Amino acid sequence: MVYIVFMLILLLPTIAGFGAIFQKLFGNVFLGISALLLSGVFFISMLLTTIAFFFPLNIFIETGTLAIGIASFFYLKIHLLFWDFFSKVSRFFFEIALVIVLLASYYPFILDHFGYYVPTIQWITEFGLVQGISNLDLLLGQMSIWHLFEAGFSNFADPFLRINALVLLIYLIYIFEKKSWIHLLFLPVLFLFSQSPSPDLPVIAIALIVLNEYLNHNKNASLLFAFSVFVFALKPTMIWLPLFGALYSLVILKTNLKFIIPGVVVLLVFFIKNIWTFGFPVFPVQLIDLGFSWKPNPNLLKNSSEMAIMKTYDMQFTIAQIKQFTTFDYVKNWFFLSGIKKIIHLLLILSLVVFFFFSLKVKSKIIWLLFISVLIKTILILSFSAQYRFFLEIFFVIFFVIFYQSFPQKRAKQVFTGLSIIVIMVISYPTILQKGLPSFKLGNFMTGYTKNQIYKPAHFEYNQYKTHQIGNLKFNVVENYPFSFDTPLPAISPQFIQEDLNSGIFPQLKGKTLKEGLIWRKINHEEKQKLQSIVEGFNRKNGSIQ
Repeated sequence: MVYIVFMLILLLPTIAGFGAIFQKLFGNVFLGISALLLSGVFFISMLLTTIAFFFPLNIFIETGTLAIGIASFFYLKIHLLFWDFFSKVSRFFFEIALVIVLLASYYPFILDHFGYYVPTIQWITEFGLVQGISNLDLLLGQMSIWHLFEAGFSNFADPFLRINALVLLIYLIYIFEKKSWIHLLFLPVLFLFSQSPSPDLPVIAIALIVLNEYLNHNKNASLLFAFSVFVFALKPTMIWLPLFGALYSLVILKTNLKFIIPGVVVLLVFFIKNIWTFGFPVFPVQLIDLGFSWKPNPNLLKNSSEMAIMKTYDMQFTIAQIKQFTTFDYVKNWFFLSGIKKIIHLLLILSLVVFFFFSLKVKSKIIWLLFISVLIKTILILSFSAQYRFFLEIFFVIFFVIFYQSFPQKRAKQVFTGLSIIVIMVISYPTILQKGLPSFKLGNFMTGYTKNQIYKPAHFEYNQYKTHQIGNLKFNVVENYPFSFDTPLPAISPQFIQEDLNSGIFPQLKGKTLKEGLIWRKINHEEKQKLQSIVEGFNRKNGSIQ
């Protein structure tokens, strides 16, 4: 907890300083220090993404970022605004801030933390954006802009990767500045994402802030749209927000098309980043094939697509079984999966129906535009990979729109307190969740409270691996564990070695160094035998990884 407090003390002025620079250059998206902080997150993210094409985001880049941000914070007298806010805000604010720090200090339990978030940040800090990195590990082709932002502060300011605690604090500042108390109800759910640098937390928090500004008739169409596209760039399943932003600007504000220019710039950076790391404009969609030599092998892309379909059905059916489904089977089996996910699926459809009738009742043009945007997103997700995690924020949006004028401060505080107590109990004593809701698989990875959290965030260390070489690529493979979260780079997870073996290929250096990029090539008989022995050695200790 002490480390997280230190991180917040260091990063809040840094980000506010960059936010002040942003406002000097481009104007205010709205008023308040939460706008400064949000602008700083946006500005730094775009700058670090650009820098990462050329340089690793190492401690030298981080030191420069901290120095510029903190110097701007004092030079532009932003510290006076901070003093004015923090000296007047109620004690309840600091109580919630303490809860944020506490819950962010627990062990991470989201599996993507180990298989995707941490390895991605390692690559960015050591090498920057690597051309064709998806050839080494397809998941790395995502390289979310959120992880570029986190990587920029992971050397010194936030070595335990608790940057999401910072986002929660920014969101909390916004709630108290705008006195929009219904947002307090969303915090307890977001607490569950605070132990990892998960993009889900910032996209939900920022989307709800931007949506609140739209509903309050903020007329800054250009910057609001840019921030909407930024949320999409962090996680493309949030496509409803830029859609709604564009419709809001054209239909409600009746602005000309010039408002899209800043958003288009953000979108271009997003596309170029994806093409550089993955070979296509949007990960993992294989649309607009520009024929780049570093795009992944077609077999691996096919496997990824099939895995996405199987995850739609919670891995309860094989791809062969799914291909035999009739249209009725597709719908029926999705609705009636065993476990908690069928409940979530039913709630999604029920929520959309409720949202539709609410839109009919209120007869608001803004609400109808939002409903259309959310419906388009839902159709796209259902047609691609209808996993519940891809439409989680829809529940937040619908609840917020229906009730955002119905929660006074007192009632919001009461509900927030009750929900927060439940979350603290569940995370501290996960056996409650494991026994009460066994179908919720993430509960099995929660480890509870440890006394060392008071000093520094709980984190895992493994660091067991073996080194091998195929062709010109020397690589490390973790032992007795499926994820390479702290294995020295370049590291390849056993699952991806198995997929390469099945496809008869293996990644290779494009030039002489990792920074020059990676491609794939077919392997010969000797290399295939070597890969087979690596996979068999892993399988003997851990069981099949296929």
